[in-house]
Amino acid sequence: MSPQPAHIAHYRIVSKLGEGGMGQVYRARDERLNRDVAIKVLPPALAGDAQYIARFEREAQTLAALNHPNIAAIYGIESGAIVMELVEGEMLPCPAPLDTTIEYARQIAAGLEAAHEKGIVHRDLKPANIRISRDGRVKLLDFGLAKSGGETTASASASISPTMSLAMTQAGMILGTAAYMSPEQARGKPVDKRADIWAFGVVLYEILTGRQLFGGGETVTDTLASVVKDAPDLNALPAETPPHIRRLLERCLRKDPAKRLRDIGEARIALDEAPDITPPLVVMRRPNRLAWAIVAALAIAGGAGWWRATRPAPLRPLLGLNVEISDLPISANNAGSMLALSRDGLRIAVVARKDKPQLYTRMLNQNQLAVLAGTEGAHTPFFSPDGRWIGFGAGGKLKKVSVDGGAPTTLADAPALRGASWGDDGNIVYAPVLAGSLWRVSANGGAAAALTKLGPGERTHRWPEVLPGSRAVLFTSHMGSNVYDDANIDVISLKDGQRRTVRKGGFSPHYALLPDGSERLLYVRQTTLFSGKFDSGALTAAGDFVPVLEDVHSYPAAGASVALSAAGTMVYGRGIALGGTSKIFWVEPSGRKDPIYAPAGTYFNPRFSPDGKRIAFTVVAGARYDLWVEDIARGAASRISFLEGSNADPVWTPDGKHLVFRSSGHPKAGIYWLRSDGGGEPHRLLEGLANPNSISSDGKRLAFVKLSSTGSPDIFTATLTGDPENPTLGEPEAFLATGAAEVFPAFSPDGRWMAYESNESGRAEVYVRPFPGPGARWQISTAGGSLPIWSHTGRELFYRSEDERIMTVSYTTQANSFVAGVPRPWSDVTVPLLGGMYASDVAPDGKRLAVAMPSADEGQRPRTHVVFLLNFFDEMVRLGAK
Repeated sequence: MSPQPAHIAHYRIVSKLGEGGMGQVYRARDERLNRDVAIKVLPPALAGDAQYIARFEREAQTLAALNHPNIAAIYGIESGAIVMELVEGEMLPCPAPLDTTIEYARQIAAGLEAAHEKGIVHRDLKPANIRISRDGRVKLLDFGLAKSGGETTASASASISPTMSLAMTQAGMILGTAAYMSPEQARGKPVDKRADIWAFGVVLYEILTGRQLFGGGETVTDTLASVVKDAPDLNALPAETPPHIRRLLERCLRKDPAKRLRDIGEARIALDEAPDITPPLVVMRRPNRLAWAIVAALAIAGGAGWWRATRPAPLRPLLGLNVEISDLPISANNAGSMLALSRDGLRIAVVARKDKPQLYTRMLNQNQLAVLAGTEGAHTPFFSPDGRWIGFGAGGKLKKVSVDGGAPTTLADAPALRGASWGDDGNIVYAPVLAGSLWRVSANGGAAAALTKLGPGERTHRWPEVLPGSRAVLFTSHMGSNVYDDANIDVISLKDGQRRTVRKGGFSPHYALLPDGSERLLYVRQTTLFSGKFDSGALTAAGDFVPVLEDVHSYPAAGASVALSAAGTMVYGRGIALGGTSKIFWVEPSGRKDPIYAPAGTYFNPRFSPDGKRIAFTVVAGARYDLWVEDIARGAASRISFLEGSNADPVWTPDGKHLVFRSSGHPKAGIYWLRSDGGGEPHRLLEGLANPNSISSDGKRLAFVKLSSTGSPDIFTATLTGDPENPTLGEPEAFLATGAAEVFPAFSPDGRWMAYESNESGRAEVYVRPFPGPGARWQISTAGGSLPIWSHTGRELFYRSEDERIMTVSYTTQANSFVAGVPRPWSDVTVPLLGGMYASDVAPDGKRLAVAMPSADEGQRPRTHVVFLLNFFDEMVRLGAK
């Protein structure tokens, strides 16, 4: 027996966990990351054998190729040792209650399916290699006997049981545990994934009955003989075993591998099906407005491989339907699309809201959505290529979670995520919009790197879509902000970094490979989806782009709620663009709403003048933004900004005579000063892209946000001096500059405090710090918060919660201490987050809010359904879309 090492690299050995055919396993402490791990090392007798070392390294490479919640992960190789996830919990219970058995079997099948899709066969599946973690998750262990799809060898000597010999595998030799071997494995023949399917059946039998199916032999030879010759005794199954489980076992335990269940994924699906399964709930709504959309029953068909070039003729008919996917409202705000579709078109992910937005998923042949725990505040979901993971944004982070549940994994900082796409190469391209450009990070985590660089005058790159084979990335580029009908569709090659514009005048690009082998570029403009010819090899678009779908729900600054599968299914949200018929309302705590400004239009940024008699707001007119001011008593409004581009984010001076605002989308972008009556010319205070947010009550200092050199948004202040008609802004001084995203600063009425929003905790929260500092900071919100606004009549601070309500917090101050009370809802009225800008403001009397919100019925009614178009790609071929 070899002595236990004290350290391996930076891992401190704690204890020995066990010894198997391929080495000794220790519990160790990672002294860099402060976590416990498992470490497998070769025994000294084999450490000098090149053959065994090669197999040892191959085991590490095999494990490294697997990334699934039901497979124990590998962290790396150190000094001849494999560092693995330490799975603490219990051994697989045998027997177990029926419901527990089915759940554990489903997770085992899911883990094997992930391995098989990587071309990896376990070959030693048995209860000893299955653990149940403390959170109830199944973990498959010890792929030390695993075979990659490229190997043709079989097994090794049967001289040792339960774990077999270390000898290298050749045809005619046996490897694995005798009682769980498939007949072909027991005979020493080459094996494939069907050997794991056999072992799965044997393990499932053992969980159901509590005894081994082939464990009665006195010797290994007796056991192997039983595996090869004896018929499985299914009569020993408990009487309550459902018929569909019995059928599954019979198919898994057929001696002839040619007649055995072909894929373990079929077992997972069978386990999901109850014996009396009913069809999914489908609620038919009014017919799709497209003349060629036929409302029909839901018949979602899986199809085809990824981006395949041809499909069988004849073309399939278009089926269009409204599907009630949940009784929960689908959450839709400015953060991004609230839905995603897997590549095979068989699973949907949506962000729905009960108490707060969370990520839900369901297969389309299931009846209900399943919530994915730990995804509070989720938005912008997207699938991994194999459909087993869902990426999403939450709390200023890019995260991923298994479709089977489990704790989400944080991959990178992504403040204000605006789109992401998971490539075939294992990398995710995403758009942390506050950084401006696109970034790329491994789906396994690690250091993120900028992929694109903003060009002259550009403000943002967003909504990426990685093309097949990860050759290039489509994305939206824009010089303005928040209205993207005049944006560009660009593409960047991942091979040489070359970038070009392929289409002008749209946003949210998608790629499609049609059944006739032709390629299409699709994008949205206003509420219409356009399509045109695209060449993914030359990265060029050609010909006219024509409308193929109307009534697509879209949001300024957030993109369109559209998702496509490679099989040609489309799912989308119907409705007007956000604010297409919006109004600005008075809102009272009771929920009563009365219009302040009612003409049909698109409005943002309602901000009261200090005396409460006027309100400034942003109006969207076509592809530009402009500032308007209304005299509330007279009901008269007029436009006051006439600079080109987008003019938004109005901030009143304390005397009400001037406004500070942001102007972008033109060569002289910056922060501007303007008379609130519209007289005179705008005067630029600060050059470049920055967002003004607050002016101190004495009118002497401006707080604003701009990007740091690292791409994160930070809070700055600067003095305002000189002629009130032509003031000078002093040198910007950093008030708060960290690695987190700090935005929306707001001076308190007495000027002693600064409220702001930060994602330093992993999600957006509201904080207060003394101004000008230094000093402590106090967290005000307790369950997510944004957009702080001070009351001018009492000691209250308002903010917007994650569930879209306005919250209020009372506070007291003493010396340098800020004491906040318990947040409480100001009203049950929900307030949309519009384009990353303020949607509401507190009236100076503190009794009412001004809120910009959609006024159409579609904008007010909770959305619980989406539209499916089946065989959408076939229809584009039929219509001859160019």
